[in-house]
Amino acid sequence: MSTYVAPVRDMQFILNEVAGLAEICALPGNEECSVELVESILDEASKFATGVLDPINAAGDCQGAVCQQGNVTTSPGFKDAYRMFVDTGWTALPCSTEFGGQGLPTVVSTAVNEMWKSANMAFALCPMLTGGAIEAIAHHASDDLKQKYLPKMVDGRWTGTMNLTEPSAGSDLAAIRTRAVSAGDGTYRVSGTKIFITWGEHDVAENIVHLVLARLPDAPPGVKGISLFLVPKFLVNDDGSLGARNDLVCASIEHKMGIHGSPTAVMAFGEKDGAIGWLIGEENKGLGYMFTMMNHARVNVGLEGVGIAERSYQHALAYARERVQGTPLGCAPGEQKPILHHPDVRRMLMDMKSRTEAMRTLAYYVAGEMDRAHAASDPAARVRHQSRVDLLTPAVKGWSTEQGVELTSTGVQVHGGVGFIEETGACQYYRDSRITTIYEGTTAIQANDLIGRKLAREKVPGAAMKSLLADMEATVGEFGDHPDLQAIADRLRDAIRALAEAAAWVLANYDANQRAAAAGAVPFLKLTGIVTGGWLMARSALLAAGHLAQGSKDDFYVAKIATATYFATHQLPFARAYAAEVIGGSESTLGLAESLF
Repeated sequence: MSTYVAPVRDMQFILNEVAGLAEICALPGNEECSVELVESILDEASKFATGVLDPINAAGDCQGAVCQQGNVTTSPGFKDAYRMFVDTGWTALPCSTEFGGQGLPTVVSTAVNEMWKSANMAFALCPMLTGGAIEAIAHHASDDLKQKYLPKMVDGRWTGTMNLTEPSAGSDLAAIRTRAVSAGDGTYRVSGTKIFITWGEHDVAENIVHLVLARLPDAPPGVKGISLFLVPKFLVNDDGSLGARNDLVCASIEHKMGIHGSPTAVMAFGEKDGAIGWLIGEENKGLGYMFTMMNHARVNVGLEGVGIAERSYQHALAYARERVQGTPLGCAPGEQKPILHHPDVRRMLMDMKSRTEAMRTLAYYVAGEMDRAHAASDPAARVRHQSRVDLLTPAVKGWSTEQGVELTSTGVQVHGGVGFIEETGACQYYRDSRITTIYEGTTAIQANDLIGRKLAREKVPGAAMKSLLADMEATVGEFGDHPDLQAIADRLRDAIRALAEAAAWVLANYDANQRAAAAGAVPFLKLTGIVTGGWLMARSALLAAGHLAQGSKDDFYVAKIATATYFATHQLPFARAYAAEVIGGSESTLGLAESLF
Protein backbone atom coordinates (compact mmCIF):
# COMPACT_ATOMS: atom_id res chain seq x y z
CA MET A 1 0.00 0.00 0.00
CA SER A 2 1.19 3.49 -0.80
CA THR A 3 0.99 6.48 1.53
CA TYR A 4 -0.82 9.63 0.47
CA VAL A 5 1.37 12.72 0.28
CA ALA A 6 -0.42 15.96 -0.53
CA PRO A 7 0.93 17.65 -3.71
CA VAL A 8 1.57 20.85 -1.76
CA ARG A 9 3.99 22.33 -4.29
CA ASP A 10 1.43 22.14 -7.09
CA MET A 11 -1.30 23.41 -4.79
CA GLN A 12 0.80 26.43 -3.84
CA PHE A 13 1.65 27.18 -7.46
CA ILE A 14 -1.99 27.14 -8.53
CA LEU A 15 -3.16 29.11 -5.50
CA ASN A 16 -0.49 31.78 -5.79
CA GLU A 17 0.04 32.15 -9.52
CA VAL A 18 -3.16 31.02 -11.22
CA ALA A 19 -5.92 31.71 -8.68
CA GLY A 20 -4.21 34.89 -7.40
CA LEU A 21 -4.09 34.17 -3.66
CA ALA A 22 -2.33 37.43 -2.72
CA GLU A 23 -5.03 39.44 -4.52
CA ILE A 24 -7.76 37.43 -2.79
CA CYS A 25 -6.14 37.98 0.61
CA ALA A 26 -6.28 41.74 -0.07
CA LEU A 27 -10.06 41.73 -0.61
CA PRO A 28 -12.28 43.29 2.08
CA GLY A 29 -12.79 40.83 4.92
CA ASN A 30 -9.76 38.72 4.07
CA GLU A 31 -7.16 40.96 5.69
CA GLU A 32 -6.25 38.34 8.32
CA CYS A 33 -5.25 35.91 5.59
CA SER A 34 -1.82 35.91 3.97
CA VAL A 35 0.22 33.76 1.61
CA GLU A 36 2.47 32.78 4.51
CA LEU A 37 -0.50 31.75 6.68
CA VAL A 38 -1.88 29.62 3.86
CA GLU A 39 1.49 27.87 3.47
CA SER A 40 1.36 26.94 7.15
CA ILE A 41 -2.24 25.73 6.85
CA LEU A 42 -1.40 23.54 3.86
CA ASP A 43 1.56 22.07 5.70
CA GLU A 44 -0.52 21.17 8.76
CA ALA A 45 -3.40 19.85 6.66
CA SER A 46 -0.97 17.67 4.73
CA LYS A 47 0.31 16.16 7.99
CA PHE A 48 -3.26 15.45 9.17
CA ALA A 49 -4.27 13.90 5.87
CA THR A 50 -1.19 11.68 5.74
CA GLY A 51 -0.97 10.81 9.42
CA VAL A 52 -4.62 10.51 10.48
CA LEU A 53 -7.03 10.10 7.56
CA ASP A 54 -5.06 8.01 5.06
CA PRO A 55 -4.23 5.20 7.54
CA ILE A 56 -7.92 4.52 8.28
CA ASN A 57 -9.11 4.71 4.68
CA ALA A 58 -8.57 1.06 3.76
CA ALA A 59 -10.10 -0.11 7.04
CA GLY A 60 -13.16 2.04 6.35
CA ASP A 61 -13.50 0.36 2.97
CA CYS A 62 -13.10 -3.17 4.34
CA GLN A 63 -15.29 -2.64 7.41
CA GLY A 64 -17.87 -0.01 6.63
CA ALA A 65 -20.41 1.60 8.90
CA VAL A 66 -22.89 -0.76 10.62
CA CYS A 67 -26.52 -0.05 11.54
CA GLN A 68 -28.20 -1.91 14.40
CA GLN A 69 -31.68 -0.94 15.62
CA GLY A 70 -31.35 2.55 14.22
CA ASN A 71 -27.90 3.21 15.68
CA VAL A 72 -24.93 3.52 13.34
CA THR A 73 -21.40 2.61 14.37
CA THR A 74 -18.80 4.11 12.06
CA SER A 75 -15.75 2.35 10.67
CA PRO A 76 -12.72 1.63 12.88
CA GLY A 77 -10.81 4.80 13.69
CA PHE A 78 -13.37 7.21 12.23
CA LYS A 79 -14.74 8.43 15.58
CA ASP A 80 -11.30 9.18 16.99
CA ALA A 81 -10.20 10.80 13.73
CA TYR A 82 -13.27 13.04 13.74
CA ARG A 83 -12.57 14.10 17.31
CA MET A 84 -9.04 15.09 16.29
CA PHE A 85 -10.45 16.83 13.20
CA VAL A 86 -12.70 18.95 15.40
CA ASP A 87 -10.08 19.59 18.07
CA THR A 88 -7.64 20.94 15.50
CA GLY A 89 -10.23 23.35 14.10
CA TRP A 90 -10.53 22.06 10.55
CA THR A 91 -14.34 22.33 10.50
CA ALA A 92 -14.20 26.08 11.09
CA LEU A 93 -11.77 26.97 8.31
CA PRO A 94 -14.13 28.64 5.79
CA CYS A 95 -16.97 29.59 8.16
CA SER A 96 -17.95 33.09 9.26
CA THR A 97 -16.18 34.50 12.30
CA GLU A 98 -19.62 35.57 13.57
CA PHE A 99 -20.30 31.96 14.52
CA GLY A 100 -16.80 30.97 15.58
CA GLY A 101 -15.31 30.23 12.18
CA GLN A 102 -11.94 31.32 10.85
CA GLY A 103 -13.40 33.18 7.87
CA LEU A 104 -10.68 32.12 5.44
CA PRO A 105 -11.21 32.45 1.68
CA THR A 106 -12.96 29.66 -0.18
CA VAL A 107 -9.88 29.00 -2.31
CA VAL A 108 -7.92 28.08 0.84
CA SER A 109 -10.50 25.60 2.12
CA THR A 110 -10.72 24.18 -1.41
CA ALA A 111 -7.06 23.18 -1.35
CA VAL A 112 -7.41 21.74 2.15
CA ASN A 113 -10.58 19.85 1.24
CA GLU A 114 -8.80 18.23 -1.67
CA MET A 115 -6.42 16.64 0.82
CA TRP A 116 -9.29 15.21 2.87
CA LYS A 117 -10.90 13.76 -0.26
CA SER A 118 -7.66 12.20 -1.45
CA ALA A 119 -6.77 10.71 1.91
CA ASN A 120 -10.23 9.44 2.86
CA MET A 121 -13.17 10.38 0.69
CA ALA A 122 -15.72 8.55 2.85
CA PHE A 123 -14.65 10.51 5.94
CA ALA A 124 -14.52 13.81 4.04
CA LEU A 125 -18.19 13.54 3.11
CA CYS A 126 -19.21 14.29 6.71
CA PRO A 127 -17.61 17.77 7.00
CA MET A 128 -18.57 18.45 3.38
CA LEU A 129 -22.30 17.98 4.05
CA THR A 130 -22.01 19.91 7.31
CA GLY A 131 -20.40 22.79 5.45
CA GLY A 132 -23.24 22.85 2.94
CA ALA A 133 -25.85 22.84 5.73
CA ILE A 134 -24.01 25.71 7.42
CA GLU A 135 -24.15 27.69 4.17
CA ALA A 136 -27.90 27.17 3.77
CA ILE A 137 -28.69 28.07 7.39
CA ALA A 138 -26.39 31.10 7.37
CA HIS A 139 -27.95 32.50 4.20
CA HIS A 140 -31.64 31.73 4.75
CA ALA A 141 -32.58 30.84 8.34
CA SER A 142 -33.85 33.17 11.05
CA ASP A 143 -31.41 34.78 13.45
CA ASP A 144 -32.72 32.57 16.26
CA LEU A 145 -31.93 29.39 14.31
CA LYS A 146 -28.53 30.71 13.31
CA GLN A 147 -27.59 31.52 16.89
CA LYS A 148 -28.88 28.21 18.23
CA TYR A 149 -27.33 25.87 15.65
CA LEU A 150 -24.44 27.43 13.77
CA PRO A 151 -21.80 27.81 16.52
CA LYS A 152 -21.84 24.08 17.32
CA MET A 153 -22.00 23.11 13.67
CA VAL A 154 -19.09 25.39 12.87
CA ASP A 155 -16.94 23.92 15.63
CA GLY A 156 -17.88 20.42 14.52
CA ARG A 157 -19.71 19.22 17.63
CA TRP A 158 -22.86 18.91 15.50
CA THR A 159 -22.97 17.75 11.88
CA GLY A 160 -25.41 18.48 9.08
CA THR A 161 -27.15 16.65 6.26
CA MET A 162 -29.15 17.34 3.12
CA ASN A 163 -32.44 15.41 2.78
CA LEU A 164 -33.80 15.63 -0.76
CA THR A 165 -34.18 12.20 -2.31
CA GLU A 166 -37.17 9.94 -1.70
CA PRO A 167 -38.09 6.50 -3.06
CA SER A 168 -40.31 8.16 -5.68
CA ALA A 169 -38.38 11.42 -6.05
CA GLY A 170 -34.79 11.30 -7.22
CA SER A 171 -33.70 13.91 -9.73
CA ASP A 172 -37.37 14.88 -10.13
CA LEU A 173 -37.84 16.88 -6.92
CA ALA A 174 -41.34 17.87 -8.01
CA ALA A 175 -42.40 14.38 -6.86
CA ILE A 176 -41.46 14.95 -3.20
CA ARG A 177 -44.10 13.55 -0.79
CA THR A 178 -42.63 14.31 2.65
CA ARG A 179 -45.16 16.45 4.55
CA ALA A 180 -44.88 19.24 7.08
CA VAL A 181 -47.82 20.52 9.15
CA SER A 182 -47.77 23.62 11.32
CA ALA A 183 -48.11 22.89 15.04
CA GLY A 184 -49.32 26.45 15.72
CA ASP A 185 -46.36 27.28 17.96
CA GLY A 186 -43.77 28.18 15.35
CA THR A 187 -42.77 24.57 14.80
CA TYR A 188 -43.84 21.98 12.23
CA ARG A 189 -44.42 18.25 12.32
CA VAL A 190 -42.46 16.56 9.53
CA SER A 191 -43.27 13.06 8.26
CA GLY A 192 -41.92 11.03 5.38
CA THR A 193 -39.01 8.91 4.17
CA LYS A 194 -35.76 10.15 2.70
CA ILE A 195 -33.17 7.90 1.07
CA PHE A 196 -29.49 8.16 0.15
CA ILE A 197 -28.79 10.52 3.06
CA THR A 198 -25.03 10.85 3.38
CA TRP A 199 -23.92 10.60 7.03
CA GLY A 200 -27.61 10.66 7.98
CA GLU A 201 -26.86 8.73 11.18
CA HIS A 202 -23.54 8.12 12.94
CA ASP A 203 -21.70 8.13 16.26
CA VAL A 204 -19.00 10.77 15.68
CA ALA A 205 -20.90 13.89 16.82
CA GLU A 206 -23.37 14.88 19.56
CA ASN A 207 -26.17 15.95 17.24
CA ILE A 208 -27.15 15.80 13.58
CA VAL A 209 -28.95 18.75 12.00
CA HIS A 210 -31.07 17.55 9.08
CA LEU A 211 -32.21 19.97 6.39
CA VAL A 212 -35.36 18.43 4.93
CA LEU A 213 -37.39 19.31 1.85
CA ALA A 214 -41.12 18.85 2.47
CA ARG A 215 -44.55 20.09 1.40
CA LEU A 216 -47.05 22.07 3.43
CA PRO A 217 -50.72 20.98 3.17
CA ASP A 218 -51.73 23.93 0.97
CA ALA A 219 -48.55 24.03 -1.11
CA PRO A 220 -48.84 24.49 -4.87
CA PRO A 221 -47.87 21.48 -6.98
CA GLY A 222 -44.42 20.85 -8.37
CA VAL A 223 -41.17 22.46 -7.31
CA LYS A 224 -42.94 25.72 -6.46
CA GLY A 225 -44.54 24.02 -3.46
CA ILE A 226 -41.43 22.81 -1.64
CA SER A 227 -40.32 24.23 1.70
CA LEU A 228 -37.13 23.68 3.69
CA PHE A 229 -37.10 22.61 7.34
CA LEU A 230 -34.44 22.23 10.00
CA VAL A 231 -35.05 18.95 11.84
CA PRO A 232 -32.45 18.02 14.51
CA LYS A 233 -31.78 14.49 15.74
CA PHE A 234 -31.96 15.83 19.31
CA LEU A 235 -34.06 18.85 20.19
CA VAL A 236 -32.08 21.77 21.54
CA ASN A 237 -32.98 23.55 24.77
CA ASP A 238 -32.94 27.33 25.11
CA ASP A 239 -29.57 27.16 26.88
CA GLY A 240 -28.04 25.23 23.98
CA SER A 241 -28.02 21.85 25.73
CA LEU A 242 -29.47 18.77 24.09
CA GLY A 243 -33.00 17.75 24.95
CA ALA A 244 -35.22 14.85 23.94
CA ARG A 245 -34.67 12.62 20.92
CA ASN A 246 -36.71 13.83 17.95
CA ASP A 247 -39.15 11.58 16.11
CA LEU A 248 -36.76 10.43 13.42
CA VAL A 249 -34.76 7.27 12.97
CA CYS A 250 -32.30 5.64 10.63
CA ALA A 251 -34.27 2.72 9.18
CA SER A 252 -31.21 1.23 7.49
CA ILE A 253 -27.99 2.07 5.69
CA GLU A 254 -27.22 1.15 2.11
CA HIS A 255 -24.77 -1.56 1.03
CA LYS A 256 -22.85 0.27 -1.64
CA MET A 257 -20.28 -0.22 -4.38
CA GLY A 258 -17.87 2.19 -2.66
CA ILE A 259 -17.42 4.83 0.06
CA HIS A 260 -18.20 2.10 2.59
CA GLY A 261 -16.96 4.25 5.47
CA SER A 262 -19.67 6.83 4.76
CA PRO A 263 -23.04 5.72 6.20
CA THR A 264 -25.70 6.33 3.54
CA ALA A 265 -28.97 6.29 5.46
CA VAL A 266 -32.64 5.68 4.87
CA MET A 267 -34.22 8.24 7.21
CA ALA A 268 -37.75 7.87 8.54
CA PHE A 269 -39.27 11.11 9.87
CA GLY A 270 -42.39 11.26 12.01
CA GLU A 271 -43.33 7.62 12.50
CA LYS A 272 -44.97 8.54 15.83
CA ASP A 273 -46.16 12.09 16.41
CA GLY A 274 -44.14 13.80 13.70
CA ALA A 275 -40.57 15.03 13.79
CA ILE A 276 -40.34 18.57 15.15
CA GLY A 277 -38.87 20.97 12.65
CA TRP A 278 -38.49 24.68 11.98
CA LEU A 279 -39.17 26.44 8.70
CA ILE A 280 -36.11 27.95 7.04
CA GLY A 281 -36.95 31.18 5.25
CA GLU A 282 -40.35 31.50 3.60
CA GLU A 283 -42.89 28.85 2.73
CA ASN A 284 -42.63 27.22 -0.71
CA LYS A 285 -39.17 28.62 -1.42
CA GLY A 286 -37.21 25.68 -0.08
CA LEU A 287 -35.78 24.46 -3.35
CA GLY A 288 -34.05 27.78 -3.95
CA TYR A 289 -32.63 27.70 -0.43
CA MET A 290 -31.47 24.13 -0.86
CA PHE A 291 -29.61 25.14 -4.02
CA THR A 292 -27.31 27.19 -1.79
CA MET A 293 -26.32 23.90 -0.20
CA MET A 294 -26.37 21.98 -3.46
CA ASN A 295 -24.08 24.44 -5.27
CA HIS A 296 -21.65 24.18 -2.35
CA ALA A 297 -21.85 20.40 -2.60
CA ARG A 298 -21.45 20.36 -6.39
CA VAL A 299 -18.15 22.22 -6.32
CA ASN A 300 -16.99 19.95 -3.52
CA VAL A 301 -18.03 16.79 -5.36
CA GLY A 302 -16.08 18.05 -8.37
CA LEU A 303 -13.16 18.34 -5.99
CA GLU A 304 -13.72 14.68 -5.10
CA GLY A 305 -12.92 13.89 -8.73
CA VAL A 306 -9.63 15.75 -8.31
CA GLY A 307 -8.80 14.18 -4.96
CA ILE A 308 -9.56 10.58 -5.87
CA ALA A 309 -7.67 10.91 -9.18
CA GLU A 310 -4.63 12.26 -7.33
CA ARG A 311 -4.73 9.40 -4.82
CA SER A 312 -5.11 6.81 -7.57
CA TYR A 313 -2.19 8.37 -9.45
CA GLN A 314 0.07 8.26 -6.42
CA HIS A 315 -0.87 4.64 -5.77
CA ALA A 316 -0.22 3.64 -9.39
CA LEU A 317 3.07 5.54 -9.52
CA ALA A 318 4.34 3.83 -6.36
CA TYR A 319 3.52 0.45 -7.88
CA ALA A 320 5.12 1.32 -11.22
CA ARG A 321 8.34 2.30 -9.45
CA GLU A 322 8.64 -1.02 -7.62
CA ARG A 323 7.08 -3.63 -9.94
CA VAL A 324 9.73 -5.31 -12.10
CA GLN A 325 8.27 -7.02 -15.16
CA GLY A 326 9.64 -7.59 -18.65
CA THR A 327 12.46 -5.99 -20.58
CA PRO A 328 11.61 -2.43 -21.61
CA LEU A 329 12.17 -1.38 -25.21
CA GLY A 330 15.70 -0.08 -25.74
CA CYS A 331 17.22 -2.14 -22.92
CA ALA A 332 19.61 -5.03 -23.27
CA PRO A 333 17.99 -8.47 -23.73
CA GLY A 334 16.97 -9.88 -20.37
CA GLU A 335 17.52 -6.58 -18.53
CA GLN A 336 14.83 -6.19 -15.89
CA LYS A 337 13.55 -2.80 -14.80
CA PRO A 338 10.42 -1.43 -13.06
CA ILE A 339 7.39 -1.10 -15.31
CA LEU A 340 7.73 2.69 -15.13
CA HIS A 341 10.29 2.24 -17.92
CA HIS A 342 7.66 0.80 -20.30
CA PRO A 343 6.38 3.50 -22.72
CA ASP A 344 2.71 2.68 -22.27
CA VAL A 345 2.95 2.75 -18.50
CA ARG A 346 4.61 6.15 -18.85
CA ARG A 347 1.73 7.21 -21.08
CA MET A 348 -0.89 6.15 -18.53
CA LEU A 349 0.88 7.87 -15.65
CA MET A 350 1.47 11.03 -17.66
CA ASP A 351 -2.21 11.02 -18.58
CA MET A 352 -3.21 10.70 -14.93
CA LYS A 353 -0.81 13.40 -13.79
CA SER A 354 -1.63 16.02 -16.44
CA ARG A 355 -5.39 15.58 -16.33
CA THR A 356 -5.43 15.70 -12.53
CA GLU A 357 -3.43 18.94 -12.62
CA ALA A 358 -5.92 20.40 -15.10
CA MET A 359 -8.85 19.43 -12.88
CA ARG A 360 -7.12 20.89 -9.81
CA THR A 361 -6.38 24.15 -11.59
CA LEU A 362 -9.99 24.48 -12.74
CA ALA A 363 -11.36 23.83 -9.24
CA TYR A 364 -9.01 26.32 -7.57
CA TYR A 365 -9.63 28.92 -10.29
CA VAL A 366 -13.41 28.71 -9.76
CA ALA A 367 -12.94 28.87 -5.98
CA GLY A 368 -10.91 32.04 -6.44
CA GLU A 369 -13.69 33.49 -8.57
CA MET A 370 -16.12 32.65 -5.75
CA ASP A 371 -14.01 34.71 -3.37
CA ARG A 372 -13.95 37.64 -5.77
CA ALA A 373 -17.69 37.41 -6.36
CA HIS A 374 -18.22 37.53 -2.60
CA ALA A 375 -15.77 40.23 -1.57
CA ALA A 376 -14.79 42.44 -4.51
CA SER A 377 -15.40 46.11 -3.68
CA ASP A 378 -16.79 46.92 -7.14
CA PRO A 379 -20.39 45.66 -7.56
CA ALA A 380 -19.91 45.20 -11.30
CA ALA A 381 -16.85 43.08 -10.65
CA ARG A 382 -18.80 40.90 -8.22
CA VAL A 383 -21.45 40.30 -10.89
CA ARG A 384 -18.78 39.49 -13.49
CA HIS A 385 -16.98 37.00 -11.23
CA GLN A 386 -20.25 35.39 -10.17
CA SER A 387 -21.25 34.83 -13.79
CA ARG A 388 -17.94 33.02 -14.33
CA VAL A 389 -18.64 30.86 -11.25
CA ASP A 390 -22.16 30.07 -12.46
CA LEU A 391 -20.90 29.10 -15.90
CA LEU A 392 -18.09 26.84 -14.72
CA THR A 393 -19.67 25.15 -11.68
CA PRO A 394 -21.31 22.45 -13.86
CA ALA A 395 -17.94 21.80 -15.49
CA VAL A 396 -16.18 21.52 -12.12
CA LYS A 397 -18.74 18.98 -10.97
CA GLY A 398 -19.51 17.14 -14.20
CA TRP A 399 -16.21 17.12 -16.07
CA SER A 400 -13.98 16.56 -13.06
CA THR A 401 -15.99 13.63 -11.74
CA GLU A 402 -16.13 11.98 -15.17
CA GLN A 403 -12.36 12.44 -15.34
CA GLY A 404 -12.00 10.95 -11.87
CA VAL A 405 -13.80 7.77 -12.92
CA GLU A 406 -11.65 7.43 -16.04
CA LEU A 407 -8.39 8.08 -14.22
CA THR A 408 -9.05 5.73 -11.32
CA SER A 409 -9.80 3.08 -13.95
CA THR A 410 -6.41 3.86 -15.48
CA GLY A 411 -4.91 3.46 -12.02
CA VAL A 412 -6.23 -0.10 -11.92
CA GLN A 413 -4.82 -0.71 -15.41
CA VAL A 414 -1.31 0.35 -14.37
CA HIS A 415 -1.37 -2.45 -11.81
CA GLY A 416 -2.31 -5.05 -14.39
CA GLY A 417 -3.91 -8.22 -13.01
CA VAL A 418 -3.21 -7.40 -9.38
CA GLY A 419 -5.14 -4.14 -9.84
CA PHE A 420 -8.27 -6.29 -9.98
CA ILE A 421 -7.41 -7.80 -6.59
CA GLU A 422 -8.81 -5.88 -3.64
CA GLU A 423 -5.71 -6.31 -1.47
CA THR A 424 -3.71 -4.03 -3.75
CA GLY A 425 -5.97 -1.09 -2.91
CA ALA A 426 -6.28 0.19 -6.49
CA CYS A 427 -9.87 -1.02 -6.82
CA GLN A 428 -11.11 1.07 -3.92
CA TYR A 429 -10.37 4.36 -5.64
CA TYR A 430 -12.21 3.19 -8.74
CA ARG A 431 -15.21 2.03 -6.71
CA ASP A 432 -15.25 5.18 -4.56
CA SER A 433 -15.10 7.44 -7.60
CA ARG A 434 -18.11 5.94 -9.31
CA ILE A 435 -20.72 7.71 -7.18
CA THR A 436 -19.30 11.15 -7.89
CA THR A 437 -20.87 11.40 -11.34
CA ILE A 438 -24.27 10.57 -9.85
CA TYR A 439 -24.91 12.29 -6.53
CA GLU A 440 -25.52 16.02 -6.15
CA GLY A 441 -26.89 16.05 -9.68
CA THR A 442 -25.82 13.60 -12.38
CA THR A 443 -23.53 14.58 -15.21
CA ALA A 444 -26.59 14.96 -17.44
CA ILE A 445 -28.23 17.32 -14.94
CA GLN A 446 -25.06 19.42 -14.81
CA ALA A 447 -24.90 19.44 -18.60
CA ASN A 448 -28.52 20.49 -19.04
CA ASP A 449 -27.99 23.22 -16.48
CA LEU A 450 -24.95 24.42 -18.44
CA ILE A 451 -26.61 24.63 -21.85
CA GLY A 452 -29.89 25.90 -20.41
CA ARG A 453 -29.63 28.25 -17.44
CA LYS A 454 -25.96 29.12 -17.91
CA LEU A 455 -25.88 29.60 -21.68
CA ALA A 456 -29.14 29.80 -23.62
CA ARG A 457 -31.30 31.23 -20.82
CA GLU A 458 -28.73 33.60 -19.37
CA LYS A 459 -29.96 37.19 -19.00
CA VAL A 460 -27.88 37.98 -22.06
CA PRO A 461 -27.66 34.58 -23.76
CA GLY A 462 -24.08 33.45 -24.17
CA ALA A 463 -22.52 36.50 -22.51
CA ALA A 464 -20.61 34.57 -19.84
CA MET A 465 -19.29 32.08 -22.40
CA LYS A 466 -18.21 34.85 -24.76
CA SER A 467 -16.34 36.54 -21.91
CA LEU A 468 -14.59 33.26 -21.08
CA LEU A 469 -13.65 32.68 -24.73
CA ALA A 470 -12.21 36.20 -24.95
CA ASP A 471 -9.99 35.53 -21.93
CA MET A 472 -8.84 32.30 -23.54
CA GLU A 473 -7.99 34.05 -26.79
CA ALA A 474 -5.98 36.64 -24.88
CA THR A 475 -3.89 33.84 -23.38
CA VAL A 476 -3.16 32.43 -26.84
CA GLY A 477 -1.83 35.86 -27.79
CA GLU A 478 0.73 35.69 -24.96
CA PHE A 479 2.51 32.73 -26.56
CA GLY A 480 4.13 34.96 -29.17
CA ASP A 481 7.11 35.43 -26.87
CA HIS A 482 7.50 31.69 -26.35
CA PRO A 483 8.15 29.97 -29.69
CA ASP A 484 9.12 26.78 -27.84
CA LEU A 485 5.54 26.53 -26.53
CA GLN A 486 3.79 26.95 -29.86
CA ALA A 487 2.44 23.41 -29.76
CA ILE A 488 0.37 24.40 -26.73
CA ALA A 489 -0.80 27.62 -28.38
CA ASP A 490 -1.80 25.90 -31.63
CA ARG A 491 -3.83 23.15 -29.91
CA LEU A 492 -5.46 25.63 -27.55
CA ARG A 493 -6.41 27.97 -30.41
CA ASP A 494 -8.17 25.17 -32.28
CA ALA A 495 -9.91 23.93 -29.12
CA ILE A 496 -11.20 27.45 -28.39
CA ARG A 497 -12.67 27.62 -31.88
CA ALA A 498 -14.36 24.25 -31.36
CA LEU A 499 -15.94 25.47 -28.11
CA ALA A 500 -17.04 28.74 -29.73
CA GLU A 501 -18.65 26.89 -32.65
CA ALA A 502 -20.46 24.46 -30.35
CA ALA A 503 -21.68 27.29 -28.11
CA ALA A 504 -22.96 29.21 -31.11
CA TRP A 505 -24.85 26.13 -32.30
CA VAL A 506 -26.49 25.65 -28.90
CA LEU A 507 -27.51 29.30 -28.74
CA ALA A 508 -28.95 29.15 -32.27
CA ASN A 509 -30.86 25.90 -31.79
CA TYR A 510 -31.80 25.62 -28.11
CA ASP A 511 -35.24 27.24 -28.28
CA ALA A 512 -36.21 25.61 -31.57
CA ASN A 513 -35.13 22.08 -30.69
CA GLN A 514 -34.35 21.47 -27.04
CA ARG A 515 -34.22 17.69 -27.50
CA ALA A 516 -31.45 18.04 -30.06
CA ALA A 517 -29.57 20.42 -27.78
CA ALA A 518 -30.01 18.09 -24.82
CA ALA A 519 -28.69 15.15 -26.85
CA GLY A 520 -25.38 16.98 -27.06
CA ALA A 521 -25.44 18.47 -23.56
CA VAL A 522 -22.96 16.07 -21.94
CA PRO A 523 -20.49 16.34 -24.85
CA PHE A 524 -20.80 20.14 -24.53
CA LEU A 525 -20.06 19.95 -20.80
CA LYS A 526 -17.00 17.78 -21.46
CA LEU A 527 -15.96 20.19 -24.20
CA THR A 528 -16.24 23.14 -21.81
CA GLY A 529 -14.26 21.30 -19.14
CA ILE A 530 -11.46 20.12 -21.40
CA VAL A 531 -10.98 23.50 -23.10
CA THR A 532 -11.12 25.47 -19.85
CA GLY A 533 -8.74 22.99 -18.24
CA GLY A 534 -6.45 23.28 -21.26
CA TRP A 535 -6.58 27.07 -21.09
CA LEU A 536 -5.58 27.06 -17.42
CA MET A 537 -2.81 24.54 -18.08
CA ALA A 538 -1.57 26.83 -20.87
CA ARG A 539 -1.52 29.74 -18.43
CA SER A 540 0.42 27.53 -16.02
CA ALA A 541 2.98 26.75 -18.74
CA LEU A 542 3.46 30.45 -19.47
CA LEU A 543 4.01 31.17 -15.79
CA ALA A 544 6.48 28.30 -15.46
CA ALA A 545 8.35 29.41 -18.58
CA GLY A 546 8.61 32.90 -17.10
CA HIS A 547 10.28 31.55 -13.98
CA LEU A 548 12.75 29.50 -16.02
CA ALA A 549 13.55 32.51 -18.21
CA GLN A 550 14.39 34.45 -15.06
CA GLY A 551 16.98 31.86 -14.13
CA SER A 552 15.06 29.49 -11.89
CA LYS A 553 16.55 26.00 -11.65
CA ASP A 554 13.43 24.50 -10.04
CA ASP A 555 12.51 21.28 -11.85
CA PHE A 556 8.92 21.85 -10.82
CA TYR A 557 8.58 24.40 -13.63
CA VAL A 558 10.08 21.99 -16.14
CA ALA A 559 7.53 19.39 -15.07
CA LYS A 560 4.68 21.90 -15.28
CA ILE A 561 5.52 22.72 -18.89
CA ALA A 562 5.73 18.98 -19.64
CA THR A 563 2.29 18.22 -18.21
CA ALA A 564 0.76 21.25 -19.93
CA THR A 565 2.29 20.15 -23.24
CA TYR A 566 0.97 16.63 -22.76
CA PHE A 567 -2.53 17.92 -22.01
CA ALA A 568 -2.48 20.16 -25.08
CA THR A 569 -1.19 17.37 -27.31
CA HIS A 570 -3.24 14.44 -26.02
CA GLN A 571 -6.41 15.96 -24.55
CA LEU A 572 -7.25 19.20 -26.39
CA PRO A 573 -7.70 17.37 -29.75
CA PHE A 574 -10.80 15.77 -28.21
CA ALA A 575 -12.41 19.23 -28.33
CA ARG A 576 -13.14 18.83 -32.03
CA ALA A 577 -14.77 15.46 -31.47
CA TYR A 578 -16.97 16.79 -28.68
CA ALA A 579 -17.97 19.78 -30.82
CA ALA A 580 -18.93 17.43 -33.65
CA GLU A 581 -21.16 15.48 -31.24
CA VAL A 582 -22.88 18.69 -30.18
CA ILE A 583 -23.37 20.16 -33.64
CA GLY A 584 -24.13 17.09 -35.73
CA GLY A 585 -24.80 14.21 -33.39
CA SER A 586 -28.42 14.62 -32.31
CA GLU A 587 -30.03 12.81 -35.25
CA SER A 588 -28.04 9.63 -34.69
CA THR A 589 -28.57 9.87 -30.92
CA LEU A 590 -32.34 10.23 -31.19
CA GLY A 591 -32.88 8.36 -34.45
CA LEU A 592 -33.45 4.81 -33.20
CA ALA A 593 -37.07 3.94 -32.55
CA GLU A 594 -37.84 2.99 -28.97
CA SER A 595 -38.98 -0.48 -30.02
CA LEU A 596 -35.57 -1.19 -31.53
CA PHE A 597 -33.57 -0.70 -28.35
